[in-house]
Amino acid sequence: MKKYFLAALVLVLGLQARASEMKKLSDREYQDRLRGGFVGQMAGVTFAAPYEFRADGAVIPEDLVRDWQPSMIKGALIQDDIYVELTFLQSIEKYGIDVSPEQIGKDFGASKYPLWHANKWGRDNIRKGIMPPASGHPRYNAHADDIDFQIESDMFGLVSPGMPKAAQEFGWRFGHVMNYGDGVYGGVFISAMYSAAFFESDRVKVVESGLAAIPSESNYAKTIRDVLAAYQKNPDDWQYAWSVIEKNWGDKVHCPSPQLIAFWRKVGIGANVNGAYVVIAFLYGGGDPVKTMRIAAMEGRDADCNSSSAMGILGTVIGFDKLPADFKSALPSMKGKKFAFTNYDCDGAINALYQTAQKVLIQQGGRIEGGSWNIPAQSPASLPLEQWPYGTPGKDIPLPYGNN
Repeated sequence: MKKYFLAALVLVLGLQARASEMKKLSDREYQDRLRGGFVGQMAGVTFAAPYEFRADGAVIPEDLVRDWQPSMIKGALIQDDIYVELTFLQSIEKYGIDVSPEQIGKDFGASKYPLWHANKWGRDNIRKGIMPPASGHPRYNAHADDIDFQIESDMFGLVSPGMPKAAQEFGWRFGHVMNYGDGVYGGVFISAMYSAAFFESDRVKVVESGLAAIPSESNYAKTIRDVLAAYQKNPDDWQYAWSVIEKNWGDKVHCPSPQLIAFWRKVGIGANVNGAYVVIAFLYGGGDPVKTMRIAAMEGRDADCNSSSAMGILGTVIGFDKLPADFKSALPSMKGKKFAFTNYDCDGAINALYQTAQKVLIQQGGRIEGGSWNIPAQSPASLPLEQWPYGTPGKDIPLPYGNN
């Protein structure tokens, strides 16, 4: 009898231990934060759209930045920040959350929308038969460290609430379709911030959670640490942090030929500097949606993408119910209107993300019981270090996975 009691005790203690390793989130709260993040992303990209590439290495004066109007959010239907991301969602829905890099590449290669920078080079490579991860590698992609995957990675954090390892895995698999190194880390960083935002309201801790998901030796991580240091030193003046980033990183370029350096400087498209701008807007915005978007717009470079990421993460922290009413009032008129090049309207995209998140939860060892998400406590994995050293031609960088 004693041995049966001890066995039962061990089983109970084991179940209690596993239960203690779970974080809980009500289904209603998950859906609220999911919707808040997606709608925040939509609002951010449309608000700052007129300021995209309007300034590089300069601040746009505040009096030139427009006021938020509810109808602006309708512009999200034609934004590449959204429709490229939804291409990935379509692949996951059709082939499952473990969809292969090759299939991701095939679906991306078959897309019909216009693309630029790393996205365009990655798709062109795929159409030539250069498949992921080589399609995003510097040997074949002169924009490997660009912002592209960073602006398309939001969904991977939204479907991985409190699960940074899951977000990392998605980022590593999808990011190498068009990027490499810091270009991939940018997407992992952003998605890990979204993942943390479901449980954390302290904005500095959200940023630190994103940093924990990427190699600390990477230039991307060093750039973000510069923002955190500037914020700690001067938390009231976002332009101070902006000037630190411009001084330390603004003129650093990754380019295989001198002819392209002027182009890179003109558009300011590098992932690390724009990622720093996301963090500046997120931190100095003080939790205010409009202030967050305005700072992102004034910072210059890829302003609409940065505003989208910052506001999407903040929207996840806040949740849809607590977003200002004028961020939501135009949404009913968008019902049934699909994002360009996709089969999703706003509600359809959010529902597909919700269904995907349930599959991710189960795959990661969690479960839904009694209207509550039981989410396994995770620490981020240690990702391999990939770097494209400044001044090194892309052809000199070894291809990943020993594929030389």
